[in-house]
Amino acid sequence: MNSKTGKPVTVVRTRAELGRHIRAWKQAGESVGFVPTMGALHSGHLSLVEKARENATRTVASIFVNPTQFAPGEDFDTYPRNTETDLAKLASVNCDLVYLPSVEEMYPPGNTTNVRVEGLSDLLDGVYRPHFFYGVATVVARLFLHVQPDVTVFGEKDYQQLQIIRRMVRDLGFPVQIIGGETARDADGLAQSSRNLYLAPDDRIAAGALQAALHRASVRLSLGVMPSEVLAEARALVAAAGFGKIDYVSLVDPDTLLDLPDAPLAPGTPARLLGAAWIGKTRLIDNISVAR
Repeated sequence: MNSKTGKPVTVVRTRAELGRHIRAWKQAGESVGFVPTMGALHSGHLSLVEKARENATRTVASIFVNPTQFAPGEDFDTYPRNTETDLAKLASVNCDLVYLPSVEEMYPPGNTTNVRVEGLSDLLDGVYRPHFFYGVATVVARLFLHVQPDVTVFGEKDYQQLQIIRRMVRDLGFPVQIIGGETARDADGLAQSSRNLYLAPDDRIAAGALQAALHRASVRLSLGVMPSEVLAEARALVAAAGFGKIDYVSLVDPDTLLDLPDAPLAPGTPARLLGAAWIGKTRLIDNISVAR
C-alpha cells in the first residue's frame, strides 16, 4: 500500500496495458522515470525509485527475472522472488506503476534478436560471466522500448552494467537520460544486493571486508602508492577475511573500464576500483571511486 495515499501501486503485465498509461501521461505533459529490477527489492532499489521521482513526474518500476543473463547452472531458478512484498515496498515510496511482463512478453516466440555492447561487456565481470551483459543490454533495450522513459536510474553498485547501458544509449540513440544512483550499504559497508540473502550467517559477518579493502585501497592510491602494491594488498585482505576465489580487484578508467597503468595516479586522474569475490557460495561485487 502507498504510505501517503493508502492505495496499492498500479500493476500491468503487458506492453499494451503499459502503453496506455505511458501515452496518457505524456499527452498530459508528464515525464516518466524508470527503474528496472529483478525483484527481491531492498532499500537500495527504493532509493533508485526515489531518485527517479526527483527527476520525473511519474515513476515506473519493472520486475522481471531476465533469463538471458543467466548461464546454465547459475541461479535463475532459485533467484529470490517475492512479488507481493516487492509491490508493497514500491507503493511505500510512491511508485506510480509496476510492469510485470512475462518471458513471452519480453521475448516473443521465435525471437532471434539480441543487443551486444562490444568491448565493455567483455572485461571484468564479462570474463567470468561472458553471457551476462549481452542479456542485460538486450532486456534493457526492450524495456526502454516498452516503457519509453525520459529518465532511467541504475545503481552504481553494478558499475560495469551502468557504463554499458550508458554506452548502449549513446550508440543507439535512445532518447533517455541515464542517472547513476549511489550504492546503498549496510552499517558494515556491505553493498546491498538481492544475492546477500544467500549469505550464511558467518559469511555475512565477514562480507563487509570487500568494501573495507577497496576503501583502504582508494585511500592509499590517493596518496600516490603504486597500484600494483595497493591491489596486491587489497586481494590479500579480502582473502584473509574468508573469501575464497577472488575473480578480480582492478583499478580502471571509469569510462572505458580498461586497467590503468601501474604508476602513481596523477592529480585529477579519474579512476575506479572494482572487485568481485566469492564467500561461501555467494559471489559479491563492489566498487569505489578514487580521487587524487
